[in-house]
Amino acid sequence: MERKLVVGNWKMNGDRARNSALLDQLVGAVPAAVDCAVCVPFPYLPQVGESLVGSDVALGAQDVSEFPEGAYTGDVSVAMLADWGVRFVIVGHSERRALHGESDSTVARKAAAALDGGLVPIACFGETLVERESGVTEQVLLRQLDALAANLSPEALQGIVLAYEPVWAIGTGRAATEEQVQTVLALVRRWLADHVPAPERVRILYGGSVKPETAGGLFSLPDADGGLIGGASLDAQSFLEICQAAGSAAQGN
Repeated sequence: MERKLVVGNWKMNGDRARNSALLDQLVGAVPAAVDCAVCVPFPYLPQVGESLVGSDVALGAQDVSEFPEGAYTGDVSVAMLADWGVRFVIVGHSERRALHGESDSTVARKAAAALDGGLVPIACFGETLVERESGVTEQVLLRQLDALAANLSPEALQGIVLAYEPVWAIGTGRAATEEQVQTVLALVRRWLADHVPAPERVRILYGGSVKPETAGGLFSLPDADGGLIGGASLDAQSFLEICQAAGSAAQGN
């Protein structure tokens, strides 16, 4: 992809005052060559959505139900998100998998529901440290990806964004090397070649302790189309520097 996509995942952080201050610095400052979104906690979708109207930053959510409506206390449907102008939604983040027991098939059904409702799912996948050290990284990643292919047609699958997030590099300060990241991204691109009509059109993001000083190298990898940014997205200056690195990498490619 010629244009990089940088997505901020605020996780369970923020309040009205801090959100407003962050958005005041962000809106209008993202490089024109970069696509950008912020995925915010459910209660702040109205506030953030209003601030982003007419801007160059898209609104995103951090999770969605696989069901359209019904007796699912605490869940939020695709239609509800769309009602607030949400464009992107994260599904299958490692924290959802680990803390809420979401299976590969559940994540795939959520991705399918998002697509059916007109949203773009950012489908996360990745291995734990134990899995990497056991030498089963490829098997784990392909299992997670195969679940998506089992629930989505090739045409639908081409409409998602994939986000590789090695669990051992999230929030730990321990980043994967560029060689490790590219090895996985190339694997995913080969997998896409067997499952979608135009594999080069599917964006593959990297997420895992991305910082301004590492973003340029990561985004310049042959198969990297941007990043899913956690902690650094809570600081406007850091996030903008990451966006600038994405813009520079895109021009370099």
